[in-house]
Amino acid sequence: MVSPQAAVSAVQRFPSRKPLRHDFVWGVSTSSYQIEGAERLDGRGPSIWDGFCRQPGRIANGDTGELACDHYHRYRDDIALMQSLGVNAYRFSVAWPRVLPTGRGAANEAGLAFYDRLVDGLLEASIEPWLCLYHWDLPQALQDIGGWTNRDSAGWFSDYARLIAGRLGDRVKRFATFNEPSVFTLFGYSFGWHPPATDDLVSFHAAIHHVNLAHGGAVDVLREQVDGASIGSIHNMQPSRPVHPTPADQKAAAILDDIWNRAFADPQMIGDYPASLRGGIDLHLRDGDMQRICRPVDWLGINHYSPIYAKAEGASPLGFAWADAPAGVPRSPIGWQVDPKAFRDTLLDAHDRYGLPIYVTENGAGAVEKPDAAGEVHDAQRIEYLSSYIDAMHEAIEIGADVRGYFVWSLLDNFEWGAGYANRFGLIYVDYATQRRIAKASARWYSAMIKAHARQATP
Repeated sequence: MVSPQAAVSAVQRFPSRKPLRHDFVWGVSTSSYQIEGAERLDGRGPSIWDGFCRQPGRIANGDTGELACDHYHRYRDDIALMQSLGVNAYRFSVAWPRVLPTGRGAANEAGLAFYDRLVDGLLEASIEPWLCLYHWDLPQALQDIGGWTNRDSAGWFSDYARLIAGRLGDRVKRFATFNEPSVFTLFGYSFGWHPPATDDLVSFHAAIHHVNLAHGGAVDVLREQVDGASIGSIHNMQPSRPVHPTPADQKAAAILDDIWNRAFADPQMIGDYPASLRGGIDLHLRDGDMQRICRPVDWLGINHYSPIYAKAEGASPLGFAWADAPAGVPRSPIGWQVDPKAFRDTLLDAHDRYGLPIYVTENGAGAVEKPDAAGEVHDAQRIEYLSSYIDAMHEAIEIGADVRGYFVWSLLDNFEWGAGYANRFGLIYVDYATQRRIAKASARWYSAMIKAHARQATP
């Protein structure tokens, strides 16, 4: 492990790189369920995660998002933390059940007013709001009538997008429709790790197709409602590799690649599904659907952490199972593989395949950490990770990838889905018992790195 001092010195490497464009976006990301808390306050309706977290054995330590980081009440403090970092953008999501408690019908004024306050506070701090409409917290009332397996979900989502555009579109111009649809569909409708925790191939393919329809409908709504809107969708793109070099595992990795990296990005930006998915999708496809899905967007959001691995599994309806990375590869403190070259290659491949400006909307390293006796968090491994991955991004840009921004996951330690609060990804440490925020060494590193780039940015 490098020392904090040695890792921080990595900032000095960047002047040897070609300077980034002057409008390069440096930001941080969060999501509503992971930080807001206020689960039962001010008219918020239940989401699919509220009940799921209370099912025994679903979440590590029985954790829930009921309080999380209490961002609902502490957002001004969190904006001040962003200001201290020097970021110029903040990517967050709106909680659908906070603004539409049953997913449809009458809006909740208190919920909308919260996002008014958040957006206004960001703009006052000269931080651009990047709003993601959906980061996994579907209203439970919609799940009760089929959720994403119900074709009507595309219309529900368009109506929700219209509400948000009408309320915030005078101040927010950067919109993403979905965050990581491959994750919440695969984990929710096949693996059973996320709500609704089903394992049915027909439902899985229906959810994929209806989410894609919802994306296309929302793009049209945002384009119509928001003057000067800049619209994208956020995809988790990571190389899919066989855990063993056997033909069976290689086939399994190819299937995972189609689902993880192509099932949403390809129809949304190219206008077709991967061949391996067409048989299942055809059951749900209607005339004109691909035209409704493939709507012009302005940018591609990429979330990337590490390569992923698959192994053959005959008992699985999909023909594969998730696998841990093989022994001997470099790993983050929570066991995810560290491979900056895979990140570089992912950016280059996405540039070649989709031809859109790219924003890295999530990248970061998880750890299990706590303050030392002096109250400091010296997260040298996170600094080393961020330094190496940002360096790899630079290399991709120099080769030709049109990358225009980078957002760290995450601003705060937060609720990390199945891992609960055990894994920490934040630049800011959160003492959940007191809600005290402590800037980690990585926060100081990231701030210094942003300032170093600002000094050499090209006009």
